[in-house]
Amino acid sequence: MTAQKTEKATAKKATKKTAEKKVTDKLAIVVVTYKRQELLKTLFASFLASTIAPWRIVIVDNEHSDKTRAMVEEFSDKVTAQWGKTIADTDGNLNRVVYAPQSDNLGGSGGFSAGVKKAYELGAEWFWVMDDDVAIEPDGLAKLAKWMPTHDVIQGSRYDYDGGPFYWQYHFIVPLGIPNPIAPAAFGPAGYRVMNTMCFEGGLFRRNIVEQIGFPDPRFFIYWDDTIYGYLASKVTNPIIVPDRVMRRTREIGNWDIGGLRQLNSTSDMNRYHILRNRGYMARYSMAHGDYRGFLFGLGTIATIAKEIIRLVAVDRGHIGSGLKQIFRGWWDSHKLLHDPDWQPMPPLKPAPTK
Repeated sequence: MTAQKTEKATAKKATKKTAEKKVTDKLAIVVVTYKRQELLKTLFASFLASTIAPWRIVIVDNEHSDKTRAMVEEFSDKVTAQWGKTIADTDGNLNRVVYAPQSDNLGGSGGFSAGVKKAYELGAEWFWVMDDDVAIEPDGLAKLAKWMPTHDVIQGSRYDYDGGPFYWQYHFIVPLGIPNPIAPAAFGPAGYRVMNTMCFEGGLFRRNIVEQIGFPDPRFFIYWDDTIYGYLASKVTNPIIVPDRVMRRTREIGNWDIGGLRQLNSTSDMNRYHILRNRGYMARYSMAHGDYRGFLFGLGTIATIAKEIIRLVAVDRGHIGSGLKQIFRGWWDSHKLLHDPDWQPMPPLKPAPTK
């Protein structure tokens, strides 16, 4: 390579780095953790390997643990030594790491709501949300950065625990209230697919989306909260899923492999309860946007119950009795939510722009 070509390549690389830094200048990573310090340690190590330094890393600790606090303080020191201080937030703080302990276990839903709210109040322009059982790829943020100038909601792809691709159902069948199990896995000529849902295991969204649809709803506690947040986002923009693999899962979960790509993962009785109960919240949001069709949604509930029974038989065989009890208890409680006269959706933070 000639000296001229070398200079051009170096200049091009520098320009790319500058562009990446500009779009991520006010990006906050929001992590929700609860009693999984070993997994959190792995996630912290992956942050330190990132080719781009995030503006803020907000750690929402649902356990309010002294051990987690000490880990975060140690991690913060490493972050400062590696990347230095950052752009001041609204409090004038220059540290990149923010510890946000909660007085109660708010579940994933409440944790993400609290974390996004904290990052928003600090002045974040972008929110990259994730649980504690993942690790980001060193170039994960750089891969997302190329999509950020033109899209407001971006879902990167992931590696599974075993290193293989992780398939995620990016299309939500709104009338049925279920993910589309046969949505094509290929991305097509556009290089991405438009989606109408979201996953808080790596979802990235812009401040203007939060302002239009509000904070994530903490009332879900766990399950469907990210699905509905993506559904709400699809009402104001076109969320996309991209093929770039930006993170990997670090917790092994028992599963039933279906066709070599899709899989049915093991879950807990607590999850089973909330999978059915939170369909009540799902229906209310669907009603609020004129998308609710009672008969079709009922069919979706039947399909959801059938799926959970299959999961019990195929994956979680030791929990059939307790699992069935939680499935039907959740279904019963969903009816209470469906008819709660006091229910209101999460409010937007700013009035909708006039057309």
